[in-house]
Amino acid sequence: LGPNGAGKTSLIAIAATLIHPTKGQARVLDELLGRVDVFELRHRIGLSSAALTDRIPPDECALDVVMTASWAVTGRWQEVYDLWDESRALGMLSLFGVSQNKDQKFGSMSEGERKRIQIARALMPDPELLILDEPAAGLDLGAREDLLTRLSGLALDPAAPTSLLVTHHVEEIPSGTTHALLLRDGGVVAAGPINEVLTSANISQAFGLTIDLSHENGRWFARAI
Repeated sequence: LGPNGAGKTSLIAIAATLIHPTKGQARVLDELLGRVDVFELRHRIGLSSAALTDRIPPDECALDVVMTASWAVTGRWQEVYDLWDESRALGMLSLFGVSQNKDQKFGSMSEGERKRIQIARALMPDPELLILDEPAAGLDLGAREDLLTRLSGLALDPAAPTSLLVTHHVEEIPSGTTHALLLRDGGVVAAGPINEVLTSANISQAFGLTIDLSHENGRWFARAI
């Protein structure tokens, strides 16, 4: 969590093994970057981001968008899929309430539907780490709340992978989130259990504005004072 320019995008890119740190070391899933085959490591990571959305062919149907994650590609070509692949893909679509869109073209869907399908795709290979880069960005109120309800359910599922979510807004933090990392200008303001990190003082320091932070029914809310 942090304002624009805080370093969130760079951190996510390192966690997703898309880039290496320019100094120091980074360890992802107990593997030291620079000493591990990142192509093998990426099979253990599910990523949902706006950059990935732009690479998905608009004519691809939702079912294929999810299934192609098994081969780490964004469009069907000559891959071979079996009934297990189709069954799992349908299960992931159902988990996020978009199974009825399975035959619909990705480019014809709403922003909220595309967001949910992309998260279903990220979960397709059964990753150990799920990275969600601003999953609620650009959604209207209804679509945002629907998505956060589903992400909260995922966060509370003991069989679900560890999830790392990036956001500018505390209102977009799903209930069930256990830890937080608060960034500003490429540095750490606070890190640790979420109830210790998300305080009015820490949020005010990170965003450079006096902010009152509240927590109600598992959700966070902020307002300037």
